[in-house]
Amino acid sequence: MTLRLGIVACDGRQFEHEAGGDAVVVGRSSRANLTLADRSISREHARFFRRGQDWFVEDLGSHNGTFVNGGKVIDPYRLTPGDSVRVGDSTLVAISVSRPLPELEHSSDSVVYRPARDLLAAPDPRTQVLVEGSDVNLRLVERLSLLIEVHHALARSISQDELLELILDRAFAHFRPQEAAIFLRGPDGRDVCAARRSTRGPEVRPLHSQSLLHEVIDKGMAASVVDASQDQRFAGAGSLVASGVRTLVAAPLLDPQGVLGMIVLAAPAGARAYRPEDLELLVSLASVAAMRIRNVRLVAEALEHERLEEELRLARTIQVALLPGSAPTVAGYEIHGGNVPSRGVSGDFFEFSMRSEGRECALVVADVSGKGVAAALLTASLEALLSFPLESGQQPDAVCSVVSALLYQRTPREKYATAFVAVLETETGRLRYVNAGHNPPLLVRTEGEPVLLKSNGLPIGLFPTARYACGEVILAPGDLLFVYTDGITEATNRGDEEYGLPRLLEFSRRHRDLSARDFAGAVEQDVDQFVQGEPYADDRTFVVVKRLRPGS
Repeated sequence: MTLRLGIVACDGRQFEHEAGGDAVVVGRSSRANLTLADRSISREHARFFRRGQDWFVEDLGSHNGTFVNGGKVIDPYRLTPGDSVRVGDSTLVAISVSRPLPELEHSSDSVVYRPARDLLAAPDPRTQVLVEGSDVNLRLVERLSLLIEVHHALARSISQDELLELILDRAFAHFRPQEAAIFLRGPDGRDVCAARRSTRGPEVRPLHSQSLLHEVIDKGMAASVVDASQDQRFAGAGSLVASGVRTLVAAPLLDPQGVLGMIVLAAPAGARAYRPEDLELLVSLASVAAMRIRNVRLVAEALEHERLEEELRLARTIQVALLPGSAPTVAGYEIHGGNVPSRGVSGDFFEFSMRSEGRECALVVADVSGKGVAAALLTASLEALLSFPLESGQQPDAVCSVVSALLYQRTPREKYATAFVAVLETETGRLRYVNAGHNPPLLVRTEGEPVLLKSNGLPIGLFPTARYACGEVILAPGDLLFVYTDGITEATNRGDEEYGLPRLLEFSRRHRDLSARDFAGAVEQDVDQFVQGEPYADDRTFVVVKRLRPGS
């Protein structure tokens, strides 16, 4: 018994995985059977396992949860083809769940369920017994003719609503039902009637039962119901039976990736019963429809993705314009800064501001909570709030107090920022600073161990009011200050090992004599070599200030 999964990874890559045993553990750890480079999933996030003739999925106590068809997994969930399992930012679709299926299932003489895949694979030999001579060929020609007609009709660009109406057109033309409906399964796992038609006017009736939805959509069965009133599976569908519906045929909207929904045709009591060949024909129509529905959705998703990419490109262009175009030129110093986003736009930013007629250089490196577009919007707000107090000559402690109160008032309570705010006196090398919950910058001396400028205040915007006090150090000739965000120290390699502060300290000891620009480039290169091609989970931002020796 095998399980085949189609995987859409968080970076957009698509591939398949077939379970080789009785269980598959999914996670970002190398110990998992199926390892995904997705920072939003746990090391061992979820497990697919076989129990008897069925495959199940369960959550392994992950931080962000496991979801099937939009619903959170609490207890082990039995999988059927087409089920969509979301772990973090990655999606795993059950393409096939192999298990023995009976050739023919009867709940009574009035209801027949057949596996739709069997009907698609080959004509039913029992059907050929019911017809004789050339009638068999006529039936196959009719089936082929319908499929060719539908393919031609669906060749043009079409919306999903137009597609569903066209499918109903063909169903009424070939099967002549009194009513028809198409149900689609939504991302939340609910089955919604997406299109319906009736020759009896616009009245609304259910035209389904939970039992029928379960058999057709969950199990992938094609159904032929001779008399719904005589079968116990429809005992709970009183409104359906009371409406006069007796004869039904239903087929899953089935393509190689799974079941998208179902199409059901109905006729009242006294109408002709649908024949086995009608069921075959409807299964074929439903299969073509499913492939077209999925294609229409993929086109819509691609267009939406393209639109979002364009918006991200525009957002990044605007964000880059807010960052310093170049570092200020200060006699006796080299200054360099940079920002590399992990998701198109960044939740980090840096800033320089020359003031007091060039005698002071104010600098900021900040990292707001969260990632992506929301974080980028918050960085723009924070940059605007910082500009005036920095340029007006306020010291770092006063800047942080004012900006923290304003940010708290203007943003949701869970939003805040860590920041390193400093003012450098260019003549003396005195650096007054506030580390507001930020990663400790490195003051790399020409000799001895680097000094960590540790946090001495709360993150900005975390509380309505906050007091800050300045720390102070002197940059001597030859000293280098490296301010950075956690995207550098928390970068991970394939073994889920972080680059880390100890590695950065050792690197700074060996490269303390480099220029500001060369030091920044060497750090980037060292981190890239460490991660071995693994995607960065967070933005990387830095500022380097190097005080030059006299005569250099």
